[in-house]
Amino acid sequence: MTASRVVNGAIIFALVVILLGGWTRLNDAGLGCPDWPGCFGTLVLPADQAKVEAVAPQFGVQEVDMFKGWLEMIHRYAASLLGLIIVFIAGIAWKNRKVEAYPVKLSYTLLALVIAQGIFGMWTVTMLLLPIVVTIHLMGGLTTLTLLVLLRQALGRMREPVKTSPRPLVKLLFLALFVQLFLGGWTSTNYAGWACSDWVYCHQDYDTQYDFAEALNPVMDATINHEGGSMSIEARTAVQVIHRLGGLFLALAALAVIFKYWGQTNARPALMALAGTLALQILLGFMNVIYMVPLNLATAHHGVAILVLLCALKVNGKLRTESKEVYHGNVATA
Repeated sequence: MTASRVVNGAIIFALVVILLGGWTRLNDAGLGCPDWPGCFGTLVLPADQAKVEAVAPQFGVQEVDMFKGWLEMIHRYAASLLGLIIVFIAGIAWKNRKVEAYPVKLSYTLLALVIAQGIFGMWTVTMLLLPIVVTIHLMGGLTTLTLLVLLRQALGRMREPVKTSPRPLVKLLFLALFVQLFLGGWTSTNYAGWACSDWVYCHQDYDTQYDFAEALNPVMDATINHEGGSMSIEARTAVQVIHRLGGLFLALAALAVIFKYWGQTNARPALMALAGTLALQILLGFMNVIYMVPLNLATAHHGVAILVLLCALKVNGKLRTESKEVYHGNVATA
């Protein structure tokens, strides 16, 4: 099995893990299992609810929701499998450490990142959904996907076009995108999606109060349960407004990249896809405000955010290639 095929499989699993993580969070199942790495003291959640209810008080749980428990455990199983694949990728990199231009450092960075992800996954539970921990955990998943795609592109460039440096405007696009992804995660983990009822203003019918200091403060009480959110309504409205401003900044950065590189024909399909997914994401953002964040629209908003990221990575890959071919030597397989 070639390194490229292993990385392709890892990309698919990373997408599954991120989608499962979002589905778990949107169903308020982050504490479906009150312990880690098991669930109510076992690595496999028992099918008999009576058995779970018998031990639940030992974990401070009074009401057991088996559906949420299974959501959380399936997410953990998928994340563990992804971690094993990334360990395998690091092993392939070790075999190819003397091959010129092989992305060894990138492979090792992925391994370090997936270990950190496991730690933050544990803290998500043990710190009772502390928003900064949950948001960083989400960003870690998106960064894992990003690095896997970059790794796949780097492997492809070993036999095909010569790589060029990332374009300055593309760097700005990724800065705006990751800031907005973080703000989206911060909005979700603080349950601020419901804070505004109007898609232009925050509240059209009355004077809205904002608390930007609390909204941007990552330091919160790690001893309380943050499910449902612990910010004041003034802080949540501020979070919502900041997220909207981040979306505007991202849209402007994307438009700058599209207009700048529209003449590069090999990148045009990727640029069109970026424009289309970003427009859909903005529309979904409006609809989530209008309809007060229903589960189906919130899930779609989460999924399309990943598509925007993938389209931006595709644009980056197209803009970093030239037509001259080069060969860097043989690459060992798994």
